[in-house]
Amino acid sequence: MGAQWKHKGRVENANAKGRIFTKLVKEIMVAAKGGADPDKNPRLRMAVDAARKASMARDTLERAIKKGAGLLDEQVNYEVVTYEGFAPHQVPVIVECLTENKNRTATNIRVLFRKGQLASSGAVSWDFNRRGVIEATPPSEGADAETAAIEAGAQDLEKGEEGATRFLTEATDLDAVSRALAGMGWKVSSANLAWIAKNPVQLDGEARAEVEAFLEAMDEDDDVQHIFVGLQG
Repeated sequence: MGAQWKHKGRVENANAKGRIFTKLVKEIMVAAKGGADPDKNPRLRMAVDAARKASMARDTLERAIKKGAGLLDEQVNYEVVTYEGFAPHQVPVIVECLTENKNRTATNIRVLFRKGQLASSGAVSWDFNRRGVIEATPPSEGADAETAAIEAGAQDLEKGEEGATRFLTEATDLDAVSRALAGMGWKVSSANLAWIAKNPVQLDGEARAEVEAFLEAMDEDDDVQHIFVGLQG
């Protein structure tokens, strides 16, 4: 399935982990604009859960919430900017950025797309579906994922990583399905909105390595929050 691309092994590097924390803080701040209480703000709750799983310090987490909610004197306004285009070998890519300086971000993205092709809005997204994606592990060995998906209201499911199941939902149902799975004892490790490619491209060997190098370079930019790629496997 073409879904969110994740840089393999990046958390093992201290600089890379710092970039992950930067991205998490941005997401928390943007989410907190909708309210500083995670219990009343689903997007913030999911961002906080992700930060805790990444072992973010409590002080850093709380400051990001307050800053985003406008409870501190220091103000930074991040905007969501989405770019569409193609990686090498015409692999479709959607790049979501969070930035306080759109001119800087646009310049950086144009440079990063030089080895691919930057496209206009809508040129790629028509071939993707907007979905909620939940990664969860069962409460006990032998627990039936299909039954859980039906009862929780998920649209579909597939095998995840390390024994987990990936549940797919309508974008508007992400929080409700995540809560329902947790209520059934499933351990939810992540719950995010994603762009899912309808027709992912199959590549191997040098061609695939070239695409992954392109995606790694894109991911290293601090303004890049999420990368969704139509690459099979």
